Amino acid sequence: MTETNQTLGFIGIGLMGKPMVYRLLSAGFKVNIWNRSSDKLASIVSAGASAFDSIAPLVAASDVIILCLKDTDVVEDVVLNHILGCGKFGQLLIDLSSIDPQKTRDLAAVLFDKCGVSWVDAPVSGGVYGAEQGNLAIMAGGAETDIAIARVILAPLYKQLTHMGAVGSGQITKICNQMIVSCNVMVIAEMMALAKSAGVNAEKIAGALEGGFADSKPLQILAPEMATETFEPVKWRVQTLLKDLNMAVNLASKQASSIPMSGLAAQLMQLHASKGYAMQDPSTLIKLFGENDA
Repeated sequence: MTETNQTLGFIGIGLMGKPMVYRLLSAGFKVNIWNRSSDKLASIVSAGASAFDSIAPLVAASDVIILCLKDTDVVEDVVLNHILGCGKFGQLLIDLSSIDPQKTRDLAAVLFDKCGVSWVDAPVSGGVYGAEQGNLAIMAGGAETDIAIARVILAPLYKQLTHMGAVGSGQITKICNQMIVSCNVMVIAEMMALAKSAGVNAEKIAGALEGGFADSKPLQILAPEMATETFEPVKWRVQTLLKDLNMAVNLASKQASSIPMSGLAAQLMQLHASKGYAMQDPSTLIKLFGENDA
């Protein structure tokens, strides 16, 4: 099952899913696709994918099922109400979504016990640009044999794939990743607002800090957008960072671990989302610190 001629069933054609499917098709995989909103599928079908009207026949026609979905609730619904009844022994499910680690373990156990489908949680980091370029970072949880299959299947998508441990370990690592990313994004917004109000040419900030200790990919992407208030196209969403920060808070509570920085970031992200920015790009966070923001 490590051959690249396996048929893939890809569920979830969103901001990340769409460029991923294009890359899988370009690598020579046969890809079956399903999305809740079918209007997003026409261009991918033109590129060679096969669209399905429902999930069950897609699962039946695929060797490996790949999920790239919004959140824990959506993954749970798709698995329990659509895959569980038609999964086949020996199939592998690879979940690229970022969801709750314990729910991942629970769903993986049910799926294997009921129909013999194995699970790899493989959340990704790198955003839409990383998906388009095939240089995502993937943190994976699962059995060694399943990880070996995932490495081949996902090869067109990543720069590095790290096996972090048993099922659920990938999701925990992604939460750690998002704690750093979210706090970084928040302080970049705070810093850019300060620089602009203090009279600095904010458009030069990213270049001035490049290569120094303050440099980061979020800085190089977001600082120019914040400087010019260029908030479109949307490459990722405020609600995604908020979802992941809330999972960090929940995980820390279960582990009796203190995460004051991420906890504050979650509160500020929630405040920004509540002002109508949930579906907007995180570059809009500069408005949270702007002098005209209520």
